[in-house]
Amino acid sequence: MSFAEYSTLRRAVFVVALLNLAYFGVEFAVALAIGSVSLFADSVDFLEDASINLLIFVALTWSAAPRPSRHGAGRHSARSRFRHAVDGLGQVLAATAAGPIPLTLAGTGALAVNLTCAVILARYRGHAGSLTRAAFLSARNDAFANVAIIAAGFVTAATLSGWPDLVVGLAIAAINADAAREVYAAARQERRAAVEEAAP
Repeated sequence: MSFAEYSTLRRAVFVVALLNLAYFGVEFAVALAIGSVSLFADSVDFLEDASINLLIFVALTWSAAPRPSRHGAGRHSARSRFRHAVDGLGQVLAATAAGPIPLTLAGTGALAVNLTCAVILARYRGHAGSLTRAAFLSARNDAFANVAIIAAGFVTAATLSGWPDLVVGLAIAAINADAAREVYAAARQERRAAVEEAAP
């Protein structure tokens, strides 16, 4: 990747980090206000995605030589997403029926943010190994989770049950676990490539 491409990619992940950080505040506030487990889990995911993209932003300032270091950042991203998936499993145990209208509106806003991030990162998902793959997978998978949150809002409105929030919380945990697996696999491939290049 050329210097100009790296500069463009760094700007892209920085914008994505800011978008994630901003919507974390919005969704976290709504989650607290209506007692939604799925929104709480998703808001924490926004905060995590902001930190991942900031990590990528910093890692992309490193030269092309220390590729194992960028690989290490990819592994850190995978471990972080896996921990979030496990935390989500614990959060769903406290689910109650959330307000369906704010649940649906917050999910719609989250979907708009994540689709925007996915579009920004789509052209870079094959660059810089596991790092940009982590960012793209985060935005793509979170968009699927947001669709589920919106659906949960409609089902909650019809049933006044806390079960939709529970099911979505479990789904978000599963999506994050799968993303962690994919990112870790990409990081391992990047590490092998770095070792092969360094071999005499």
